[in-house]
Amino acid sequence: MNLKPAMGCLAAITLFCMPVAAQEQTVNITGSPLPDQPYTLIYPAPMLATAQAGGPLTINHPDIPLQCILTVVPADDAGWTAEGALAALDDAAVTQGWSATLPGFALTNKAVTQYQSNPALMYEGTSTDSPQGVPLTVVHTETVADGNGYTIDCIYATEAAANARPIVDYVLANFSTQQDAEPIAAQ
Repeated sequence: MNLKPAMGCLAAITLFCMPVAAQEQTVNITGSPLPDQPYTLIYPAPMLATAQAGGPLTINHPDIPLQCILTVVPADDAGWTAEGALAALDDAAVTQGWSATLPGFALTNKAVTQYQSNPALMYEGTSTDSPQGVPLTVVHTETVADGNGYTIDCIYATEAAANARPIVDYVLANFSTQQDAEPIAAQ
């Protein structure tokens, strides 16, 4: 799957710094309205979801500078695996792609992670600056299932990592490429 960090860069441009709040105890569950692109996205209840037909689904936290964007696109790479994608990841291309919007972006980690439904490539990095004037952290994940490519890009103010990263981890652990999944990971 050929991914462009441009979608995540758009998220970085729209991310606003807000005060930090305590973690929430309830969740929202959003499923795909398209039967040929199934998914279940589970996220803390205060987060607000917005989407356009055929476009990405964006969730924003009202109290933490955190935004996640879910994109689903057709994928014709039947041989795709998270392990293969990790081995083929071009660190320089990823860094260059994100640096266009997030000055000083550097990869800090890359691995295979686990969505609720299947393994996913994950990489993360931080910037030294951003359009908001603060360093941002990007957590990018992707997988392919049943002819669809799924990406989730979560972007948050690096200084808010203590509050934002547990939410990102929760969203990723509970994401499913299947419709009607139930929450599995505790917040």
